[in-house]
Amino acid sequence: MKKQSDLNRILCIIFLFSLFIGCKNEIKSYPSEKFKNKPNIIFLLADDMGYGELGCYGQKMIKTPFLDSLSMKGVKFNQFYANAVCSPSRAALMTGKHPGNTSIRGNSAIGENDLWYRMPLKRQELTIGEYLKKEGYKTGIIGKWHLESPDSLYSWAHNRGFDYTFHRQWNKYKDDPNDPKTIWESGVPLNIDSVWVKDYVSRDELRTDKAIDFINRYKNDPFFLMMSYKIPHTPENDINDQDIYSDMGWPETERQHAGRITILDKLIKRLFSHLESNNLLENTLIIFTSDNGPHSEGGHDHEFFDSNGQLRGYKRDFYEGGIKVPFIAYWKGRIQPKTSSHIATLWDVLPTICEVSGVDTRDDIDGISFLPVLLGKPQKEHEYLYWELQLDGWWQELLDGGFRQAIRKGDWKAIRYGLNNKTELYNLRVDPFESNDIARHNTDIVKEMEELFKQSSTETVGFPYGGKIQNYKAMDVWQK
Repeated sequence: MKKQSDLNRILCIIFLFSLFIGCKNEIKSYPSEKFKNKPNIIFLLADDMGYGELGCYGQKMIKTPFLDSLSMKGVKFNQFYANAVCSPSRAALMTGKHPGNTSIRGNSAIGENDLWYRMPLKRQELTIGEYLKKEGYKTGIIGKWHLESPDSLYSWAHNRGFDYTFHRQWNKYKDDPNDPKTIWESGVPLNIDSVWVKDYVSRDELRTDKAIDFINRYKNDPFFLMMSYKIPHTPENDINDQDIYSDMGWPETERQHAGRITILDKLIKRLFSHLESNNLLENTLIIFTSDNGPHSEGGHDHEFFDSNGQLRGYKRDFYEGGIKVPFIAYWKGRIQPKTSSHIATLWDVLPTICEVSGVDTRDDIDGISFLPVLLGKPQKEHEYLYWELQLDGWWQELLDGGFRQAIRKGDWKAIRYGLNNKTELYNLRVDPFESNDIARHNTDIVKEMEELFKQSSTETVGFPYGGKIQNYKAMDVWQK
């Protein structure tokens, strides 16, 4: 009898210990949040919007009242990062992989006969759309895709997990292979003149019309919609509004630039109001951010409005101004208003969206879900963030292919422009504007960062300037 009592005591201790270990593991591994209904997710991506181009991030001249108000109702991140240019940034977003692990490291890759091509995502790189569609979500992307090869239909968005697509497409699958003026809607070509059937204030107004149509069609299903706006990117995006900011005396290029951003704010408000009127807000997570820092193209000067928030650098730079972007998340009744200093990135979006929707991710992603931050729970941190970029291509040939790298580890930030050039080092806590390179005073940290540069950059076809691949064929990857 005593033996049985001792056995029961031992079993009880083992049971209680296992519960304790289970609780510890539950906190340590940050388990998926389970929601009663599969939430809708709307991801709003601006094109080339700088960290300082919204009022809630310090902008003084350009008016963005709706996004400013949304930032006070949701979570505003003050340390959110993209990549420095379109394609590699969107590749990291779509795959959840950091820029040293995706197949796309620049806006163009080098292929056969040293010709430049648009490099598509590999087939084995699952997109957000493919993850969610498999779990019963209706998926849509409206606007810029920028992750396809014109010669490979499989790489277009409507073959990469999206039920509905609406975007311009440079391709050869049409009557005139030299004419880029075609809109594709779910894989069907439309003549661009038949699409612009009225005078839109901006082409993003038409895209917003399409977004509302998508919501109306799928509002009884769980849906994921990516609104990939072109604002404030230039060219292609002039606004048909001669009055907005006309009294400011700004150069026309700057008036147009500011007008685009204010119009985008109004279009997002319109989309929000449609969700509200259809009682969809309580079950819809809304995220707004940008694909890289501000541009200085088409005559626009990024310093005119302090578009980078007075940070150093702009689009194509790995200084803070080129990669630090605005980020706002809103979910009515689910997340409480706050400003977060959590360091997060575009490659964290995929695991966050998958956790919200209850979808398991593969082990090969680098992103970390920031859903705990949104819900006010303990948050796992990145050990470090890594970026790389090849600028060579299309119209320019640069030394070392314009290869650039950066790492942020805690408060330390290392930047290297050119594989064989010296590494710069900054402490962002005391020097957020990266004005004082302290590499020569911290040689051990520089050595550690350079080792991380080496470890973090994997081989990939078409982007040889990381120093690992010499023989490459772009077409090989397009067929895989």
